[in-house]
Amino acid sequence: MDVKEAFEISQGIIDRIGQVYLGNEVVIRKTLAAALVNGNILFEDYPGLGKTLLAKAFGKVLGLKYTRVQFTPDLLPADILGTKVWRQNKGTFELIKGPIFTHVLLADEINRAPPKTQSALLEAMEEKQVTIEGETFPLERPFFVIATQNPIEFEGTYPLPEAQLDRFLLRLRVGYPKSLEDEIAILEARLSWGKDDPTGDMEPLVDRETFVRMQETVERGIFISRDLLRYIAELVRNVRSDERVEAGPSPRGGIALMKVAKANALLNNRDYVLPDDIKVFAVDALAHRIMIKPEYAFEGISGEEIVREALEKTPVPKEGRSG
Repeated sequence: MDVKEAFEISQGIIDRIGQVYLGNEVVIRKTLAAALVNGNILFEDYPGLGKTLLAKAFGKVLGLKYTRVQFTPDLLPADILGTKVWRQNKGTFELIKGPIFTHVLLADEINRAPPKTQSALLEAMEEKQVTIEGETFPLERPFFVIATQNPIEFEGTYPLPEAQLDRFLLRLRVGYPKSLEDEIAILEARLSWGKDDPTGDMEPLVDRETFVRMQETVERGIFISRDLLRYIAELVRNVRSDERVEAGPSPRGGIALMKVAKANALLNNRDYVLPDDIKVFAVDALAHRIMIKPEYAFEGISGEEIVREALEKTPVPKEGRSG
């Protein structure tokens, strides 16, 4: 599949999802960019802003197997991964697969489960496989997690471990509708649907094989110059060396930014990356990988603020094709 064909299909996906998820096309585009590189996404925002609706719409439109797990304090790792059960009549153990054996896993309110259960996702999110009682099972491509998280100050939530946060390609915030007209459009759409969840009526726009080919186009068909690789590396190092940072993004953060920048180039019908493809995702890809020193955290300094300042002081290459 060439870049133009993948771009045209992507536009159809964005338009189709925009029919049910109203008022924020930027979030749709960023979610699709992450999906195109098999990246996990963490939506961190208040309840009722459409995070679950967006995740379900993606599963439907991409023609992928979709599973939702509602994370609760009593959820166990086996409830996600599955387990082996002894079958007396066969004299063998049989694998009962958990909901993680899917293409799109919606981990709803992931921070309501204790750390042990959250950590059950680590291997699947990074290595695209799960290990059950010593036996490893690969997950069918594509596989990515879309997780939602309520703000930590909400009662009954657990902070995500740093190791798990690092497995999320992007952390996105949906935000409230930007205008009165957007808010009215949401109310009008609900009236026209006649139901709270319109995703049941959505038809797939592509199938699994087509979407995998789109992912391969991003991986092999989009060029990124060495100058831009240097730009990413310098940006990451500037974030890491900030005096307010206890621990900064690892090389995994730079790789995440490179991958999603390539996906964004495809979404703009280009076969090469520009600096703007990197800038638009820098905060989403790096901010959640930063640990702020306590004395600065108490002052309200955020990872987003540090990444934005690093963007301002990191020299930007002038050319995207060379190098």
